[in-house]
Amino acid sequence: MRHPALHAACTLLLACALPAYANIAVSVTPEQNTLGKGDEVNVTVTLTNTGATPQRLLKWRTPFVPAEHALFHITRDGQPVRYLGRHVKRAAPTDADYIVLAPGESRSARVELSSLYEMQVTGAYSVRYLTSNPAPSAKAGAGSQLVISDLASNPAAIWIEGRLPRGSTVPQLSATPAASAGLSFSSCSNAQQASITNAFAAGTAMAADGLEYLTSRKQQGQRYVNWFGPHEATRVATVTNNFTAIKDGFEIKPVKVDCGCNEPYFAYVYPAQPYNIYVCRAFWTAPLTGTDSMGGTLLHEMSHFNVVAGTDDHVYGQTGAADLARTSPERAINNADSHEYFGENTPSLP
Repeated sequence: MRHPALHAACTLLLACALPAYANIAVSVTPEQNTLGKGDEVNVTVTLTNTGATPQRLLKWRTPFVPAEHALFHITRDGQPVRYLGRHVKRAAPTDADYIVLAPGESRSARVELSSLYEMQVTGAYSVRYLTSNPAPSAKAGAGSQLVISDLASNPAAIWIEGRLPRGSTVPQLSATPAASAGLSFSSCSNAQQASITNAFAAGTAMAADGLEYLTSRKQQGQRYVNWFGPHEATRVATVTNNFTAIKDGFEIKPVKVDCGCNEPYFAYVYPAQPYNIYVCRAFWTAPLTGTDSMGGTLLHEMSHFNVVAGTDDHVYGQTGAADLARTSPERAINNADSHEYFGENTPSLP
């Protein structure tokens, strides 16, 4: 999802070496350990502050609000299970976006998992709560940053006698075979369709320009280093493959943009449902090109699809993305905003 053009002063800096949540204990308790094909997969997640000081948690990275991020790592017979929910991108957080756990306080939430993850195949499932959550750094003052630390539980075991036999492979979704390449709309007015058509052309040009840069062996240039970190052959190959797939998504895939969202976001997608992009209120006030643009928003969302680049939202905003490239290039090459800012290239970098 896209975020408003005016970023908050704080950014998300990835520094996993700082255990900001060493005093947060997380547990996952299944309602039932053995389930049939018609049973919902309910678990209770409990977060407890075991320390002596209050702990602030970014609420949309907790189970206490409707799920709009992948909060669990789930495997079936040792193999990863795909997340089916939304990837939502927001503005940089403000104080109102946090909840506080007092010393000794516990808070629990019940989560139904089978609507968010592929759990229809018979097998032995391991469910672990595992998500990053920004926390204030030790540095105080207006220039302080946020660090991302992981909240993690021990794995919980669940046996599911599913709708599909054990060992079945659930095919990864692609676009509807009958759909033709190009742009289509849902719940969009004539004016909105015109804006999206221009944005789509802008996103296509950004993807093509980014790929041309990568294939012209400029990867040691400032543009690449600023958004993806030092030149390293394997990471460069990943980013190049990502932009090849993003460019193909714009040029040869059937993309449908839905204008029915009334949330304050820029946009969101379901990564397992290509190539449907949902644009929301903040999208309509963005510039066509440049930083945090309409065209860049579509590129950002295109990168999220599993069949494209499968990116995540590790950090939001240019400052956070540049910090991420310096501190954790392995996550930068999986960060949707990093791909967007590389494509937008504003301000222009060589």
